[in-house]
Amino acid sequence: MSAERLEISLGEYLPLSAQRHPDKASFLFPDGSSHTFAETNARVNRLVTALRQEGVGRGDRLAVFALDSHRYVEIVLAALKLGAVYVPLNYRLRRSEADVLLGRARPVALFYDPRYADLLAGAPAAHPSVRLFISLDTAYEELLATGADIEPDVVAGDRDVIGLAFTSGTTGLPKGVLQSQRMMKHVINSSIIETRVRPDDVRYCAAPAFHITGIVGLLMGTAFGFTSLLLPQFHPPTVLRFLAEDRVTGAFLVPTMISTLLQLEGVEDHAYERLRMIYYGASAMSPTLLRRAMDVFGCDFLNLFGAGTEAGMQAILRPEEHTRALAGEPELLGSIGQPSYGVALRLVDEDMKDVPDGEVGEIATRSDQVMDGYLDMPEETGRALRDGWFRAGDMAYRGENGYLYLHGRKKDMIIRGGENIYPIEIESVLAEHPAVAQSAVVGVPDEHWGEVVRAFLTLRPGRSTGAEELTAHCAARLATYKVPAEFRIVDELPTNASGKILKRELQQWP
Repeated sequence: MSAERLEISLGEYLPLSAQRHPDKASFLFPDGSSHTFAETNARVNRLVTALRQEGVGRGDRLAVFALDSHRYVEIVLAALKLGAVYVPLNYRLRRSEADVLLGRARPVALFYDPRYADLLAGAPAAHPSVRLFISLDTAYEELLATGADIEPDVVAGDRDVIGLAFTSGTTGLPKGVLQSQRMMKHVINSSIIETRVRPDDVRYCAAPAFHITGIVGLLMGTAFGFTSLLLPQFHPPTVLRFLAEDRVTGAFLVPTMISTLLQLEGVEDHAYERLRMIYYGASAMSPTLLRRAMDVFGCDFLNLFGAGTEAGMQAILRPEEHTRALAGEPELLGSIGQPSYGVALRLVDEDMKDVPDGEVGEIATRSDQVMDGYLDMPEETGRALRDGWFRAGDMAYRGENGYLYLHGRKKDMIIRGGENIYPIEIESVLAEHPAVAQSAVVGVPDEHWGEVVRAFLTLRPGRSTGAEELTAHCAARLATYKVPAEFRIVDELPTNASGKILKRELQQWP
């Protein structure tokens, strides 16, 4: 037996769970129906056989352009069994953007949601690498019918690249992240440990499957053997219904989603007795929003921080710290916690020297959760991976209490007249205003100062405010140079499918 076969492949996680509890639900759907682990494993095996018959094998790339569904997850699971590479594409892309990524990824198969048929029309002709162009409806089921439920041999090793994920591009253009089996196994396993998974869990991950948080949330279920609620997209009333009906024990939500749920009518009318944990991340959450969420849902809260696509989970603020915050240490609610399981973390300057406690530095981590690099971008890879340490441009400082406090992204930093301004600090202050629902702060060019601060915000239903009131609110809490020069009240802020506010887009607004 080769050394490679001594490793447990990610492709084996599902059949192992199917052996342990074949009749347990793997996926729960919005209408209350479900697929068991045995059913899911059988469907994946048929897909593997069908794809092999079409000549798809180890190292081939399978692209998916679709909303979340059991078929989406089956494609990823089949890729893991084949030793192929899954390429999750953001379904909000325009055709020109999709063409760029397809051209770079060169997939042999492109699976797509029927709703995007017009957008992707002619894709095989434009991309000769695409031999299979499969709609996730009847065509997909017909492909499945040609396969057999036979457990395939394990072929993927830990050094193999099994995922090619393009960054969301909230502050820059997307980069193709090479994700090895080693990386993904450690992200999944550390997530299982840190989010305290239990066998009786029914969990919902609101991040889309094309995002690493979304697919890891679903693969955690197939690996550990808990049930995952699977919705096409985050739909606030549906999510609230499942929470209120005590059908979900844990949920991953980004702060904008939590804010949206808290604005729904009737959100405070339920006890949420089965809900044990909400774990949140992807962007900063203000202490004001977090306190309200803890009061309403009454469960444990856990903050996950990381450069997920490239470096997995880097820091965590555990439920115990949230409890301590309510018991007299409120400053902890503004923290991203401490390094997570298996992660070495430093705060460094431009020369990779450690900065002293209390001083803002760039987060650098080293762990088995780090990517192999960027596709065909050696210079970008060299900038991100330096001396074995990964840096994504996230800035933070370590407080006297030993906890990390985020100060935004290096690229988000605003420089006004030589003064460094971190948007997260202003956004946290704006979140304390009773009329403000969400906010995003960006820098805009200014002839005199170089840059000045512009704040975009949405208001809570039935509330109103204006620039004068908002200026006074900020001036009472911030240094004068940090007070926004302009406030813009909008109906909604632009976000990507992961719920992150697209500041790059806001900076282009006139």
